[in-house]
Amino acid sequence: MTVTLRYATALLVLLILAKFLSAQAQAPEKPYAPIQLHPQNPHYYLFRDRVTVLVSSGEHYGGVLNADFDYRRYLSALEATGLNYTRLFPGSYVEVPAKSFGILRNDLAPASGRFLAPWARSDTPGYAAGGSKFDLDRWDPLYFERLHDFLAEAQRRNIIVEISLFSSQYGEMQWNINPFHPANNINHTDAVDWRKLNTLENGDLLQYQERYTRKIVREANAFPNVIFEIANEPWSDRPVLTDVVNPYLFPPGRDTYPNSVDLPDDLTMAWQERVAEWIASEEASLANKHLIAQNYCNFRLSVRRPIPGVSILNFHYAYPEAVALNYGLGKALAYDETGFLGREDANYLRQAWNFLLSGGSAFNNLDYSFSVGHEDGTDTEPNGPGGGSPEFRRQLRVLLQFLQSLPLVDMSPDARTVKHSSGVYPRVLSSSAGVYAIYLDGNGPTELHLDLPAGRYALAWLDVRTGATIAAGELDHPGCEKTLLSPEFAKGIALKIIRSRNP
Repeated sequence: MTVTLRYATALLVLLILAKFLSAQAQAPEKPYAPIQLHPQNPHYYLFRDRVTVLVSSGEHYGGVLNADFDYRRYLSALEATGLNYTRLFPGSYVEVPAKSFGILRNDLAPASGRFLAPWARSDTPGYAAGGSKFDLDRWDPLYFERLHDFLAEAQRRNIIVEISLFSSQYGEMQWNINPFHPANNINHTDAVDWRKLNTLENGDLLQYQERYTRKIVREANAFPNVIFEIANEPWSDRPVLTDVVNPYLFPPGRDTYPNSVDLPDDLTMAWQERVAEWIASEEASLANKHLIAQNYCNFRLSVRRPIPGVSILNFHYAYPEAVALNYGLGKALAYDETGFLGREDANYLRQAWNFLLSGGSAFNNLDYSFSVGHEDGTDTEPNGPGGGSPEFRRQLRVLLQFLQSLPLVDMSPDARTVKHSSGVYPRVLSSSAGVYAIYLDGNGPTELHLDLPAGRYALAWLDVRTGATIAAGELDHPGCEKTLLSPEFAKGIALKIIRSRNP
């Protein structure tokens, strides 16, 4: 009798435990706050209670609007290599297949009739890129179903999505297929010069831009893995020459891309401020408040005045000086587009290490190995002005893991510790507790002259492509200058130094 009772009691306990575990497995995931700047170090992000940086080599922004693109396969490819960031254009800008920027297989240029926009199609044929014209007064539920699923799939994989609400048009070719163009909608929108589309002098298009902004912001509000960028490259349609990279060139080449540093003109700046106001006012009554990013310029420039409400300053084709010049603003400084420097991965890997080891918060490469039918990122045939490959994404994972191994909340750019590095360029982050992260750009070996406090240190030299430890050791240092001889390396090496004991 006693044995039977014991068995019955044990069985009851097992049933209760099984029911509890089943309920836990079926319970919805605990909600968490949207990504934000870390309150203790606003140069980095806080997401899911963890300090982080954003690193990626992603598709060309058409993951939702291109109906033929399998975004789940794409996001799985990012997840498989541990990357955590992607950009997305929601539909206010689209490109021409095989023509725009020389990209042959362009995610942002859907095939004829395959452009899925936020606006519903009308019954009137005649959209310039195939299919019926758009009705800007009606939304397309299929588009928003796809947008929601993209954001949910990215959230499940801990991937941050920067939604770039608008973009420059760059020329008549893109403008002629834009839904806002009067020939492409049934709403008889005002015929404006494409250079005035993203200004407050765009006729009745402003009201449609506002409705579109508020709709996208509202539909994305429930997702914590979202950042809103006001506009991509807003200086391109109405540039104001503000600086040059190399002042020793002869004009006119000195004053034009790719040597010019351009800003948007006053009309465009006023319009960007209005878009930022739309984002903030729409979210004012909603559950979540998301970060707003401003794409400031190419290359580098000291920011004169960020748009009110902006927490992130984005740079394209950025130099590390973009961080150094603006670190004191106390905002995240992001390198959210590169990819026009040929197909060699090393070009972009060097950019990433240089920028992020200077104190940057994000890096994203345009990866042309993602295309329709190759959403796993295996399209490695020539496909535009840049590169991208599974191998490059694995190399970026090495960088992300290196950064996430650091006490980022306490790290900041350090111009003092490396006194000289023979023949190479140093980028250094350090903490007051004695953690040093150093990237040396160039070829070695090199003599590294360091100014370190007294203490015992552990040192590890890292291969930036494979993540392998090339050499490691310990150092008892009495203080002041110390010279280290690096291993041999080509196109960069990293060094981590950790003080394990004070004197």
